[in-house]
Amino acid sequence: MSKLRPFVLLQASAVSSSIAGSATFIAVPWLSLQVTGSSLMSAVVIAASAIPGLLLTTFVGGLVDRFGRRRMAYWIEALTALSTALLPIVALTVGMSLPALIVLVVLKAIFQPGGGSARKSLLPDAADRAGMSLDRANSINEALSSAGFAIGPALAASLIAAFDSYAAFWLAAAASLASAVFAFMIRVHEKQEPLEGDAESGHPIRYAMQGFVTLVKLPALLVVFAAFMILAIIYMPTEMVVLPRYYSSIGQPEQMGYLITAMSVFTVLGALLFEKAHQLLGYANLVRIASVVIGLCMVPMALLPDYWVMLVLGAILGFVWGPMMPLLNTLIQTMVPANVRGRVFAIEQVMWNTAPLTSFIVTGIALDAFGVQPVYVALASLVLTASVVLAFAPQLRLLSEQYDRSRG
Repeated sequence: MSKLRPFVLLQASAVSSSIAGSATFIAVPWLSLQVTGSSLMSAVVIAASAIPGLLLTTFVGGLVDRFGRRRMAYWIEALTALSTALLPIVALTVGMSLPALIVLVVLKAIFQPGGGSARKSLLPDAADRAGMSLDRANSINEALSSAGFAIGPALAASLIAAFDSYAAFWLAAAASLASAVFAFMIRVHEKQEPLEGDAESGHPIRYAMQGFVTLVKLPALLVVFAAFMILAIIYMPTEMVVLPRYYSSIGQPEQMGYLITAMSVFTVLGALLFEKAHQLLGYANLVRIASVVIGLCMVPMALLPDYWVMLVLGAILGFVWGPMMPLLNTLIQTMVPANVRGRVFAIEQVMWNTAPLTSFIVTGIALDAFGVQPVYVALASLVLTASVVLAFAPQLRLLSEQYDRSRG
């Protein structure tokens, strides 16, 4: 049991952080709509929250590599808890306005992405202590994180319906604090693989950018990153801007929360099957199947069918997405030296937090001008087109080859 303890604590930290993140995933768009009354201004608030990720996340990844994965995991989560709690505190004391909302959302976003980079960088150390393969460790990690993501929206939506948006932020702050405590309790040896020419202590920008330099030398990873970025730019606005607008307009926050929860539950099942799926299909086919099926599910969802149809299609979408994050994590942890993992995982966080920056604003403008369904259909068509192009990309054949070479 002592060998499993660091891995179990790491998973507890990841689940708690995931609950916190997914609760604000619902709460920030909902509060933005309440404060601004405009999809465009709501999109501006959400986009503003991506700015710290664009500017600072790679530097936070550098802190993970320089000061330790475990240490940064608990400090980042503690700061995230504090910044999240400031939202309801300010609302209760001086009142919430659009400028205050933007400042507080940006402040919260400075810290939040770094916790995931630290935990994912620490995962191989905890898995090695537990005698567990990276495939299985990442499968469990992403499944449990997705479970946390499934719990967060349901709790947040219920709290919003029963109380107000600020209750969801209290929940998120408490979950981030729990994540920090779990990370603090981890005791494990952190493997060191110094990178030649990486000791640029006097050049923080050059040190932070080393993650990009490492990726350029690994074209297989670049292919996967490109696939994820396409999905982030085109797909993410549907969950962050389009669906909140739709369910807000019909007065059903619970339906949105339960839809995101259903997608997350089936993402858990897909993540748990990653090890078997990798053995049966290989990395390239997993990426192809997931991207195409996501596009095929989005098209009928964009027609806003009956709620049970939305739930079924969302479940299928979540299921095929499930193996994707374990796949990317395993590639990074296998192919990237330990002492630069934090910076590479930080790039992943930048991708998810900043790639949709422009598309959020464009989507908000389009929603105000044309309404939900036309915009949703356009986004779904773009995702389907991009997924078909990706499926036929010849570079995908490099994935298994470069992965095997790194392991050998």
